[in-house]
Amino acid sequence: MKKENEDLSRELVEYENMEKQLEVLLIQKHQLQIQLNEIKHALEELKKSKGEVFRSVGSILMHTTKDEAESDLKERNELVDVKLNAIGKQEEKLRTMVMDTQKKLQEKMKSYGKGESA
Repeated sequence: MKKENEDLSRELVEYENMEKQLEVLLIQKHQLQIQLNEIKHALEELKKSKGEVFRSVGSILMHTTKDEAESDLKERNELVDVKLNAIGKQEEKLRTMVMDTQKKLQEKMKSYGKGESA
């Protein structure tokens, strides 16, 4: 009985850890989606631009050509897309693991409850 309690406790801790990992992934995904929206907005504004173009480099603005700025934004857009796809795959895998673990824990807790009342 003590071994079963330890196993159940360990599995509950693992389950909680997976949930925390999933939460962190969702936060990262949200941040990347915000970046993607900002990049798309910048590309739209860049298309409207007819005058000088500046881009932010750290805490300063540097003069650049419209083509260089567009190329830089498109490159950043592709990088964020790749990261979002990777996080999406991780999220899907982790969600499946969380759901499977949750089902197993529910079954164990049901049988655990029956074992104590018998």
